[in-house]
Amino acid sequence: MRQTVSGLQDAGIIATAKHYILYEQEHFRQPGSISEYPDLPAYTSNLDDRTMHELYLWPFSDAVRAGVGAIMCSYNQVNNSYACQNSKILNGLLKDELGFQGFVMSDWSAQLTGTASALAGLDMTMAGNAVLSYGELSYWGPNLTTAVLNGSVPLSRVDDMATRIMAAYYLVGQDQGFPDVSFSSWTTATEGYLYYGANEGYGVINQHIDVRGAHGDAQIGLAADSVVLLKNVNNTLPLNSPKQIGVFGSDAAPGIGGPNQFPDRGGTNGTLAMGWGSGTAQFPYLVSPLEALQTQARQDGSVIQWVVDDFNYPLIASTAQQATVCFAFVKADSGEGYITVDGNIGDRNNLTAWEEGDKLIATVTGNCANTIVVVHSVGQINVEAWVENPNVTAILWASLPGQESGNSLVEVIYGNVNPSGRLPFTIAKNDSDYSSEVFYTPNNGDFSAPYDDYSEGLLVDYRAFDARNITPRYEFGFGLSYTTFNVPPRCLK
Repeated sequence: MRQTVSGLQDAGIIATAKHYILYEQEHFRQPGSISEYPDLPAYTSNLDDRTMHELYLWPFSDAVRAGVGAIMCSYNQVNNSYACQNSKILNGLLKDELGFQGFVMSDWSAQLTGTASALAGLDMTMAGNAVLSYGELSYWGPNLTTAVLNGSVPLSRVDDMATRIMAAYYLVGQDQGFPDVSFSSWTTATEGYLYYGANEGYGVINQHIDVRGAHGDAQIGLAADSVVLLKNVNNTLPLNSPKQIGVFGSDAAPGIGGPNQFPDRGGTNGTLAMGWGSGTAQFPYLVSPLEALQTQARQDGSVIQWVVDDFNYPLIASTAQQATVCFAFVKADSGEGYITVDGNIGDRNNLTAWEEGDKLIATVTGNCANTIVVVHSVGQINVEAWVENPNVTAILWASLPGQESGNSLVEVIYGNVNPSGRLPFTIAKNDSDYSSEVFYTPNNGDFSAPYDDYSEGLLVDYRAFDARNITPRYEFGFGLSYTTFNVPPRCLK
């Protein structure tokens, strides 16, 4: 968090740390957000003071120390009070205890009161006073003026809002030499309304300026350094000009509709390189693993064949039998709750690989004694169905690698980059070993707020495994490399 804030604000952009706070699942994040329960309030995250301070507040403390200009309050409730009108977490923890000097903005339509949110410490409402596609008017605008005039909100509070917003503006130097806005975050059209929400003004809104520079080269390095090597039997990796390569799984291939087929990346077709939601970006291009492996195979004189139909098991089997090394690609995706993908309402419904990935791996390993599994995933999946299979000779956890997905992976597979990634989470042997999970149905009646009690306290991830003496499959921080370490005997004494 701290490094990200510094990087953005050093470039003159106001960073927004989010989401504040305890926004840990998508189901029931907003009132009526699940269509089956239109009258249900947003869930409430309930936890004790020590857990808040020692665990969940820390990233925001780091952001404040880095001088972050803005913090976005979340949709959910915290101890039965909505985050954007919760005086304890906004005025008390953030502005008082942490000394935050910037402004608090709401997530889109996360403000649910006018006066109460103003007094609780909200400084900017998003998306403002416009009537947007979801047909909502701001709780402020003329309403805030009325609240000041009738004494409900002190004028000093409005002055504080404006001061905090302008302080961030001056902090990053946007008052001097800052370029005019050259793009719209709402549309890719060249011309349109200058003020999108208000449908006012008209002119050029996207100049389509290419600012990438050498971004692609940097991205290869970043993605390659992030690959985690989980298994490598008898130094299967790195490869050295294998004779016959077999590549299997839709996750290896380009999507049939291109990398931007689905709005806000809300769908899966081909390789997974980015999750979905309102924080996504357009791919300028996406190099799939299959494309990069073909390029490498051509250089090495290797034969390469592939089957990217996840369910054509007979063809997968017959093709795998010909290969000296096989790649089985599997994926698992998730994203923001306003998009549902294959029945997954933001949150994943389970921890299995998508597109029957376990069956794909079983088919490949049943016909190829040298199978490398590559996982593109937003988080943990259950690997127990195949992790100990002797024909699974290597496992690479490639996460969400971005536009240079294939090139970054090939850098690791062929030894140009020594894998140095480490797991940012624990992978359990059993789904029940994790200390908490998403809840998918109301747990407090059809009209009362669902509750998410943080009863595990500080015992999250590896802490929970240690405390409960549970042996994981792969622990937090695990990751192999191609390096062999020899420890001098004197160091072992």
